[in-house]
Amino acid sequence: MSDETSEPAGGITIGSMTGGAVAQGDEATARDEGRRQTAAPAGEVPANVPAPAEGGIAIGVMQGGAVAQGKGARAVDASVTVSGPDAERLLAAVRQLRRELLDQPPSDEAEDLERDLVGVTDEVRRAGSADRSRLARLRERLEVSSMGAAIGASAVAVAQAITQLLG
Repeated sequence: MSDETSEPAGGITIGSMTGGAVAQGDEATARDEGRRQTAAPAGEVPANVPAPAEGGIAIGVMQGGAVAQGKGARAVDASVTVSGPDAERLLAAVRQLRRELLDQPPSDEAEDLERDLVGVTDEVRRAGSADRSRLARLRERLEVSSMGAAIGASAVAVAQAITQLLG
């Protein structure tokens, strides 16, 4: 017989999952970096979601996000969903900013900003979303750069659209 006492694992039970990340265990970690064009439609909570063991988690419907359970568990939801009016608002603000960049004197800063704007546009059009860290870096660049100050209202509009998406 061992002197060690073991805690119940608890576990995680999920009835329906349409994206996200789940981990369970001693060194568990879960990270959702999903890119979703639109949120998955809400489904019915399955009637047969098994109850977890003591200390566990039961989820009826999971539509993205991250869940971790147990000793050392860590969950990070770094996903971004861009759809509908938010996506259109961001893309319209980016288009306007790119037009105004054409009126600025050529510079390394302007070229770097243009490259970032093209990257965000391409990613949103291709995947329906943009990487959270990419959006945050662009917003920061617009808020602190001299180029952002030079193009004023358009830079503010893009920064505000990004803030709406990131929360």
